[in-house]
Amino acid sequence: MYRKILIPTDGSACANHAVAEALELAKAIGAEVTFLYALENPLTTGTASPEALPYSAQLWEDLKAMANEALESATEAASAAQVKATAVRVDNRAPVQAILEAEADHDLVVMGTHGRRGFNRWMFGSVAEGALRRAKRPFLLIRSDETKG
Repeated sequence: MYRKILIPTDGSACANHAVAEALELAKAIGAEVTFLYALENPLTTGTASPEALPYSAQLWEDLKAMANEALESATEAASAAQVKATAVRVDNRAPVQAILEAEADHDLVVMGTHGRRGFNRWMFGSVAEGALRRAKRPFLLIRSDETKG
């Protein structure tokens, strides 16, 4: 059965919903969890505008702080659920790649998905779909209501 569950998160309402569901499952089956936050540096990926360059160091620090807060929140939720948890932040890595690299050490991956369609899916892509398409481990996708997160 599943003993180690990987839970990618970005701190969004969608991801937090998946965290809650995954913790419920982990507690029921006695599994431990790993929270993963993959943080891409917008300055190296070309997603930051030229206007942001003067603030690049502060932007990167702010993004790291947000990642740490999301991981801390997830870890606190695991503690409250009495589930053994580890938090990992991976810097300078695309989320899909980080998930695929981390899945090797886990039996199951649980993550949220917005269920975007049409233009929004084309424009924003889907980390969940990208990881699922190349996964070697089972995935449990938790659908989030777009109006809530």
